[in-house]
Amino acid sequence: MHTALVDADILNYRIGFATNDETEDTAITTMAGFLEDLLLIDLPSVQQWELYLTGTNNFRTEIATTAPYKGNRKSEKPVHYHLLRNYLVSSWDARVIDGMEADDMLAIRATEEGDESVIVTLDKDLDQVVGWHYNFVKNNQYYVTEQEALLNFYTQFLVGDAVDNIKGAKGIGPKKALKLLEDKSEVEMWNTVVECLGEEHAMENGHLLYMLRTPTDTWTPPV
Repeated sequence: MHTALVDADILNYRIGFATNDETEDTAITTMAGFLEDLLLIDLPSVQQWELYLTGTNNFRTEIATTAPYKGNRKSEKPVHYHLLRNYLVSSWDARVIDGMEADDMLAIRATEEGDESVIVTLDKDLDQVVGWHYNFVKNNQYYVTEQEALLNFYTQFLVGDAVDNIKGAKGIGPKKALKLLEDKSEVEMWNTVVECLGEEHAMENGHLLYMLRTPTDTWTPPV
């Protein structure tokens, strides 16, 4: 692999909150040191990197009807949130993505680059994307196969996503979801989530959970 696709949203919050009581210079120095260690030491095979930040007008906001998308999130931001965001853009060429999430662009670029890229994030949503992934907290690099990616995606239908306020099936956690879905084809997985959620709720979850693979992509259930 040679391209690191970095979820800069997570870095902005993690470094931001970690430096809440520090000066602006310390916040920027901490971010710079983290990125240098990540890209030059932790991922030695990486030759270039792309950082992405979420902008405005996320299409999922209009789709969510069961519960407001990300409606349970606190509005509090780190003290140095805007400072660090501007630093990522000006010094690391981070791209601000409007109309979708930074995660979508990571999925799009990973699809384009294939095994020549590695997704750098802590967000389990991106485990629905085939290819290399790197969890920088656990220092764990791993590969997601096509079958694993499908299973991860449909598991989220049933479990939901508390972080994004996406409701799953009542009484179904990760272990039960895995038991219901493993060793099934995608059509069988879809039929299972429809049985558990109802078709309307299942369709909504699909559109909310699916990471785009092209800029004009949209999710459709298997037939």
